[in-house]
Amino acid sequence: MVRKASWHLLLFMMPIALSALGPDRKDGWQADPAEIRANEERRPAFIWRESAVPEYVLPNPLQRENGEAVEDIVQWQEQRQQLLELLRKEMYGRSPGLPEQLNFSITLEDRSAMDGMATLRIVSIESVHQGRKHAFELILFLPNEVKMPVPVFLLMNNRTKDNTDPDREHQSEFWPVEEVIARGYGVAAIQNSSLAPDHPEQFTEEIIRLFEGENRHNREADAWGAIAAWSWGASRVMDYFETDHDIDQSRVAVLGHSRGGKAALWAGAKDERFAIVISNQSGSGGAALSRRRFGEDIEALNRFTHWFNDNFKKFNGAEELMPFDQHFVISLIAPRAVYIGSADMDLWADPRGEYLGLVHASPVYSLWNHAPVDHDQMPPLDKPAIFGPRAYHVRTGSHNLTLVDWNHYMDFADTLWPTVRKTQVPK
Repeated sequence: MVRKASWHLLLFMMPIALSALGPDRKDGWQADPAEIRANEERRPAFIWRESAVPEYVLPNPLQRENGEAVEDIVQWQEQRQQLLELLRKEMYGRSPGLPEQLNFSITLEDRSAMDGMATLRIVSIESVHQGRKHAFELILFLPNEVKMPVPVFLLMNNRTKDNTDPDREHQSEFWPVEEVIARGYGVAAIQNSSLAPDHPEQFTEEIIRLFEGENRHNREADAWGAIAAWSWGASRVMDYFETDHDIDQSRVAVLGHSRGGKAALWAGAKDERFAIVISNQSGSGGAALSRRRFGEDIEALNRFTHWFNDNFKKFNGAEELMPFDQHFVISLIAPRAVYIGSADMDLWADPRGEYLGLVHASPVYSLWNHAPVDHDQMPPLDKPAIFGPRAYHVRTGSHNLTLVDWNHYMDFADTLWPTVRKTQVPK
């Protein structure tokens, strides 16, 4: 049944000038004054105080090109495609679909991994296109003590390979396989650099080269960058998951940290097969509102010249001219689940701006009768808040993906997927 916009949706659609929201009530998160001062000393050219955030007006994801309002889910589907096109043109670039051939092969399977607690599979995902080939590796652990098929967390790893060691000789909180398996979930990882090296002069040498060949040296202003290339790889993993009967393809969470979090959000925005999209401290170009210019602004973000397309650079120092902001990306995930995670000491990523990115996706979630996220009240430090299919936390600590974060994300998944049977942590 088509549902008309509710009163609280219409309220969100009113043009409202926004600035610093003022101090939260005392039980909500506030930046540590000492951390503010430390950032001001290290990077004095950037904004670190809410009082310095400029006034801004956010574009409305529910305002159509003709100025009329999207009022129901049917209209949103058309609007969704237009917003995706806008973001491809002005920020992420245009990534291709499937290659001419897409092949999966299991190069290793160990059914007694982790002292018998899990099955390890290493999968080669090979693309063939116009006579060129490219392959990247998927590392997958599945719990042996849980009835198949199982939900899976997919990490888009932006750090070194030892963080996702399949031999488990090196164990990192960044990818805590043992703890995830003990919770009854499968856990997988891909290496972002195998899809696009995180380097401005090398990022076209892998998957972009597969599609563009030598033309990659003469690219259009809306050509896809590294963020889109990493996201493309996450979708190819979903293609594999659809062939693996041990995986519940309807319950896959994609997760990334920092630049990996930016890529996870874009992957989830484009590919509706991801049931949960998790952004861990993705900051500018991720979950945080760009118009706040708090911490890392667009000009600083675009120093990484290979992450986004060339069109995006015209917004350096001109965030108010953007015909979108990052709440559009989060809105594109609706009505699926999204979790935004921040850290108390990571002011560069703008925790409040990340929370507001979630807040201002509320009008779109309202189309499915989900109540708005509280505009004025950030959750307190270390106290995750769940708003139906959306969640947020700001934890104690610095820029990292930790076991604390993972446990919050798995707790959230538990609320959505309560049938997952838990096992015990291996001793």
